[in-house]
This record gives sequence, C-alpha cells and structure tokens, in this order.
Amino acid sequence: MNKCKWVLIIAIVFSLTSCKDVNKKDAIATTVETKEELISRVFAFSEKQYDSLIHRIENNKPLLQPRGVTEEGELRLKPFQDWTSGFFPGSLWYIYAYNHSNKWKDYAEQFTLALDSVKYITNSHDVGFMLDCSYGNGYVVTKEKRFEDVLVKGARSLITRYRPEIGVIQSWDTTPDMGWISERGWDVPVIVDNMMNLELLYKAFEFTKDSTFYNVATKHALTTLKNHFRDDYSSFHVVDYDSKTGEVRSKQTAQGYSDPSSWARGQAWGLYGFTQTYENTKDTIFLNQAKGIANYIMESKKVPEDLIPYWDYDAPKIPNEPKDASAAAITASALLSLQQYVPEKSVAMKSYAEKILRRLSTDDYLASYGKNQGFLLMHSVGNIHTGEENDKPLNYADYYYLEALTKWKKVD
Repeated sequence: MNKCKWVLIIAIVFSLTSCKDVNKKDAIATTVETKEELISRVFAFSEKQYDSLIHRIENNKPLLQPRGVTEEGELRLKPFQDWTSGFFPGSLWYIYAYNHSNKWKDYAEQFTLALDSVKYITNSHDVGFMLDCSYGNGYVVTKEKRFEDVLVKGARSLITRYRPEIGVIQSWDTTPDMGWISERGWDVPVIVDNMMNLELLYKAFEFTKDSTFYNVATKHALTTLKNHFRDDYSSFHVVDYDSKTGEVRSKQTAQGYSDPSSWARGQAWGLYGFTQTYENTKDTIFLNQAKGIANYIMESKKVPEDLIPYWDYDAPKIPNEPKDASAAAITASALLSLQQYVPEKSVAMKSYAEKILRRLSTDDYLASYGKNQGFLLMHSVGNIHTGEENDKPLNYADYYYLEALTKWKKVD
C-alpha cells in the first residue's frame, strides 16, 4: 500500500514539473524581441560582419567598393563609376551614427573619399545614388564643408543630363557602346529608379539657393508622375521619349518580368522617390502619389505573407520565384518616412514596416557571422535577366535595411 502511494506521489510531482517545463518553453517561444533589442543586435552584428569585410579589402589600390557576390560565390568589388558605389560607404555612416565610434567614422570617410571623382561624372543619372548615400550621409553627421562641395559639384554634373524639351533627366545614354541598352532602340529612356537621384539636386538647392536644381528635380518628378504610373499606382520601369517632340514613344521594362508587370524594386523606388520629393517641395501632388503607391504595395494580394516581395509581382512561377530583400528594405525605409505625413495611415505604415524589418532580421534573411561574403542580408535580386545577381546579397539591400532600422529607432 505504501509503495503504491509513493508511486502516485512521484507521478504527480513528475506531471507538475513537466507542466512547468512546457509552460516555460511556451513563454520563451512567445517572447517577442523588443525594438531596441532587435536594433542593437543587428547593429552589433553589422559591426562584426563589416569589420571583417573591410579588413579583407581596405589595402586594395585603388580602393574598390563591395557590391555583392559573383555566381561563383566570390566577393564582387566595383570601382567608383559603378552605380552602386555609394551604398557601402553610406552603410558605414549609419553604423557610425549609431555607435559614435571614431573607428567607424574613419572607415566611412575612407570609403567615401574614394568616390571623390564621381562629382565629375556626366554620363550617368546615378550620380545621386553614388554621392548622396556616401557624401550626403557623411554631411548629415559631420556638417563638413568638403562634403557639401562635392555634393554641389556632383549635382551640377547631374543636371547636364536634363532634357528641357521633355522635362526629364535622361537615365541611360543610347550610344552604340552601351551594349544591351543600345539594342533596345530607345531615344531618351527614363527609368523609375531616377526618382531616387533627385534628392541630390534638392540638397544642392539647399546649399546654394540656386533654383535651377530645385526646378529640374521638381519638373522631372512631375513628368514621371504623369507618365510612369498606371491608374492603380503600379509602375512601368522604362518610359522612352522622343528627343525632338517630347512625346512618349513607349512604356516598357528592362528589369521586370514584362512591360505591363510590376517590378518589385521599381515600386519601392517610386514610393521612396515621391516621398522624398514631397519632403522637399511640400507639394501635395507628390504626397498623394506616394500614398497611392503605398496603398498599392500594402494592399496587394501579390505580396506574400512575410511581406518580402518576389522580384516581380507578376513573375510567372510564383511561389517558385526569388524573393527580393532589397525591395522590402527600401519599402520599409520609405514607409517610415511617409507615415509622419499621413496621420490616418501612420499606424498601418509603421506596422507594415516593422513586420518587414522583423522578418529581414530572422535567420531566413540575415546572414550568419563570417558568411555571405561579409554582407548582412541574403536573398536579393539585381537584374534577373543578366543572371548575375539572382538570390544574392547586394550592398543596397544592406544600406536601406540599416537606414530603415535607423528610422524605426526614432519613431514611437
């Protein structure tokens, strides 16, 4: 009898202990990392990951910028002329702005100053990307006059591409040496990405009070608003104009799936670009455009549940298509800027951006230390048609990810 009692007591104790263990596991499983914890974790990881990457390349002469990873898995480095050259220095400035360490300021300056010659480039519309992300972010945190001078000179180079008869900054040259671009038969092609280069012109206007910069940027935005977007606020990638009449010749794609499809990063560029334009002009026509693009993205049933879009909303083999973490990061950053001007949608926009950032900060997208050739995010798509940057890390995915985290830190 006593033996049976002891067996029963032991069984009860074991059962209660097991329940406690289960409850403890459930509590752990349901614990959500706070915003502050997540941001701290990611920036600490970024410091370790980028420190290792920089030590591998900082003695290169000339100093090249890490762009991504080759198909063979090797680190892909690019000279100052590459359109992505400003993103890595920009990421270093965000790390410095977060930790205020002179080590990271030195790194950021080193990679930024390697881009000084970009200010003379007149054959690329991406001078804005190249300089505003590097020198522009450097100026924000240091207020150094030397950074301002480079930004103004670069803006003067950029507006040489302005075509007043059309009201646009020409994106690509179409001379015979331009490879696949030359073969498309375009006259004055303008891509939606070009909205992102206008911020450099608005900065130059702020520095110089020369209204030419402001007027060129604003006219380009108005022309893009008129011709690049469909009634549902989805975007064409390329609009080609007649150089003599200014009329639209065609509306096509270069990096999307098809001419009528919605290229995911193009949607993000449009959202971000029109938000910036509103911030600089306070013209509600640009705010309404940004709101329309935001609604298109946030309400789209083509965006998967984790909010990381496929490279094109209309790609034919979804769900067996690559995701684009870069498009998601750009979208998150843009929404965190836009939400402050749209009080009726502020909560929804912040929530959408937070879901993206939390998802990107999981093991599914954030690399492990020492992996991914030193980049932070995995699973981005550059130009899928070239076969070179499909499901790979990209420096601009990292840049907009760190930028979005920086913005998120400051919002309630």
